[in-house]
Amino acid sequence: MTAAPSAPNLPLALTMGEPAGIGGEIALMAWRQRRERNLPPFFLIDDPVRLAVLGHATGLPVPVREIADPAEAMAAFDNGLPVLPQELAAPVIPGRPDPANGGAVIASIDRAVDLVRAGQAAAVVTNPIQKSSLYAAGFRHPGHTEYLAHLAGLKDEPVMLLEGGGLRVALATIHVALKDVAGLLTSDVLLHTARVTCQALRRDFGIAQPRLAVAALNPHAGEGGAMGREEMEIIAPAVAILKAEGLAVTGPLPADTLFHAGARAMYDAVICQYHDQGLIPLKTLDFDTGVNITLGLPFIRTSPDHGTALSLAGTGKASPSSLVAALLSADRLARQRAMAS
Repeated sequence: MTAAPSAPNLPLALTMGEPAGIGGEIALMAWRQRRERNLPPFFLIDDPVRLAVLGHATGLPVPVREIADPAEAMAAFDNGLPVLPQELAAPVIPGRPDPANGGAVIASIDRAVDLVRAGQAAAVVTNPIQKSSLYAAGFRHPGHTEYLAHLAGLKDEPVMLLEGGGLRVALATIHVALKDVAGLLTSDVLLHTARVTCQALRRDFGIAQPRLAVAALNPHAGEGGAMGREEMEIIAPAVAILKAEGLAVTGPLPADTLFHAGARAMYDAVICQYHDQGLIPLKTLDFDTGVNITLGLPFIRTSPDHGTALSLAGTGKASPSSLVAALLSADRLARQRAMAS
């Protein structure tokens, strides 16, 4: 089986991620599965010498092909992992992040975005970062999603959508403490999240008439105000506006009955009010191959739905399943967006 070309006949740009984490080895593993998984061509922005050494140390010997330009990746991919060199400032010890390498991690993201926006790569796929290490290096963004929005120059916040196990969840609030969610939740936030999600489902997922379910914040959807008034004062008014705009939206719906098989058949995505409300059911359904997708960007970005797994780094025991799913998802979304353009 030959690898499927990436839309529009361009390779995917895979970022380094935290070099002391599992990003390098799962990239090696993914390349080794390229034929059986019918992976699209991709290149990794990383240190080629580090990757070659890592492959031998973890029992994953992979021919590394240093490239000078993304165009070389298409021809090189079948015979080796194409790597666009990114110099590291300090030696990498698996499991021990070094803030000295934070600049290289950030540069890898910057270069991937630049290459996609310049039409030299089809989409950005990001390996996991270690935010504590980047913060020590001067990084000032809560995470990947917010930094990508900064690079894209967005005026509005992007939307984090996660997909896996036949479920899609979009988050109204993302990386905030649970005690702060109610104060951050507004009808405008919900309207933005739902509109961006609907637009992406049409353009990037090919769903002509997206169906959205909106989760309640409180138990029993607030029970008429007895358990909270957010449903009455914030969520229901937003749903009414979306319906008036012609969108197929239902809610607010109690979260404890929203994720079983019968309920999932009734919608294409759920708007969840906070991180764990969406991530717990998704990871329960599909812990290994969930994908993080950023909506609202002028380019496609996907990522594995897991962290750097420092305790597994350098062992060769990490699973590449989520990265493989992220690569396949990026290719599928890029193809769909190209057709919709």
